[in-house]
Amino acid sequence: MTKYARRRALVVGEATGIGLAIAKRLVEGGASVLLTARTEEERAHAVAELGSAARVVTPSAVEAALTGETGAGEAVIGTGPAGDDAPAFRGGVDLLFADAIPTARPLLPHIEDGGAIVLTAPTPCPDDVRALAAELASRGIRVNAVAPGCIEAPGSGAVPLPPLGRLGVAEEVARAALFLATEATFTTGARLPVDGGLGRP
Repeated sequence: MTKYARRRALVVGEATGIGLAIAKRLVEGGASVLLTARTEEERAHAVAELGSAARVVTPSAVEAALTGETGAGEAVIGTGPAGDDAPAFRGGVDLLFADAIPTARPLLPHIEDGGAIVLTAPTPCPDDVRALAAELASRGIRVNAVAPGCIEAPGSGAVPLPPLGRLGVAEEVARAALFLATEATFTTGARLPVDGGLGRP
């Protein structure tokens, strides 16, 4: 499947759950993916899940991965012992998935004009999403957010079920995020609830 062929995506802020689900769908669709993971365990798990189409780095190594620089103490992992077959990321990316605006803002210079940003944390303020969308409109960069709620998570306790009568899964949030990033080409500044009908836009 090559739905996302020639796409270069950066997924930052979360390497488990929703972030990993987004990265997996991108890889399955033929994209090159750079994913951040905070712990060694998360990085090893992400590498095992994503294979050679992804590069997994610590959050502090993102800048180096995007500029081609190397720095001491910056863990960069691909597949295989040395990660040599992971894709190189020098230059910009056209898709950025970040948990929040403060995570995304330092990366704005690396997003290609005409690209897309999707925020994935449950709490993006609609006004903040619209403000960033307005700020980046001159570059043709669309900014949208998914607002997940009632999503299954390992170790989570019982929660009231939403009107749809079940908990959602990270994969469902990933599909919504990818729709906003790649198919909703005339949409910017929007916040899409993915919560089984519990909340309102």
